[in-house]
Amino acid sequence: MPAMVTVAVPSRPRTAVAHPHPLTAAEFFAGIGLVRQALEQAGFNVRFANDIERFKRNLYQANFGEQDFVLDDIRNVRGDDVPHVDLATASFPCTDLSLAGARRGLAGAESGLFWEFTRVLEEMAERRPSHVLVENVPGLLTSHAGEDLRAAVARLNELGYACDLILLDAALFVPQSRLRLFIIGGPYSDSQISPHKPSPLRPDSIRSFADRNPDLDLRFADIEPPPPAEVALDDVVERLDARDELWWDDARVDRFRSSLSDLQETRLYRRVKGREVSWATAYRRTRRGKATWEIRADSRAGCLRTARGGSSKQALVEAGRDRLRVRWMTSREYASLQGAPNYCIPPAVTENQALFGFGDAVCVPAVRWVIEQCIVPSIRAAKAGAPAKRR
Repeated sequence: MPAMVTVAVPSRPRTAVAHPHPLTAAEFFAGIGLVRQALEQAGFNVRFANDIERFKRNLYQANFGEQDFVLDDIRNVRGDDVPHVDLATASFPCTDLSLAGARRGLAGAESGLFWEFTRVLEEMAERRPSHVLVENVPGLLTSHAGEDLRAAVARLNELGYACDLILLDAALFVPQSRLRLFIIGGPYSDSQISPHKPSPLRPDSIRSFADRNPDLDLRFADIEPPPPAEVALDDVVERLDARDELWWDDARVDRFRSSLSDLQETRLYRRVKGREVSWATAYRRTRRGKATWEIRADSRAGCLRTARGGSSKQALVEAGRDRLRVRWMTSREYASLQGAPNYCIPPAVTENQALFGFGDAVCVPAVRWVIEQCIVPSIRAAKAGAPAKRR
């Protein structure tokens, strides 16, 4: 078995909320550390982190400077390698679950690494964390007609976790449409609310899943979604000078316009003729076998993605006062769209690596909200000796 590499670098100032009894966490598939940002903001100390991508480790260490990052394949991690913690998180690969991929589901080589996460939990035995948080794309709900999600929840049930299911859109916090499924596991003993209670957090797809799987230990907490934040794409756009080399040249802009449908061209024309400068994101789609550009009609970015699985980077359209400019979105804009505007991007990391890292990451305020609403109260109650009940 290959030896694991532990990264030792100087520590950086903490951002965790002070508390007399700090909570602890281990994060798997840690990526560039945006889950860690959410954890620290919610009052957790992260004692273990694991990922296989070296450039993600480099971004992680530039921001957290930790000695607890294990650079290795999760298949080489053993339960004894992980310290005792209150919470384990897993944002495992979505490649085989995404609608843009081959939809192999949890049998796929990458998304199937979920089973390695649960293996590690099982090996931790009596040191197993009391709570888990699993995050992935909504495609997990429908993968193999729901059988993959059933298998995942059943496995967590076997390990002693009753599970809640939540669908949450990052658009409630940042100007990015990014819907994600969260599986929240804990030692909950109360009956919870009925899965039939209407809630934006549990749409028909989740309620239907609960109806079809009455034997699973599902406990739905009675929580309301957060109020939408008043944010728009304008809030995250970098104001680059018209002479900046990132702007596409005239020939490339012409090719961009020539690919637009009549509807898209009309939408763009109205923006160009606007009295004020405005911004919108654009993304490539294949229509009838031909690559075309489409411009969003709202003030949000589309879901940030990586180049794997057929997805591509998003472009930014700046238009108004009879002028038009187009360029790729920057990694700094990606960071802001993920709720991490002050994230450090070191010079050694390329722009494409940074874009990939953010596209493969999580929205910080969305994850923080889930942790604070669904996990922290339960852990605090358990530490105080109270039953693990939820609101």
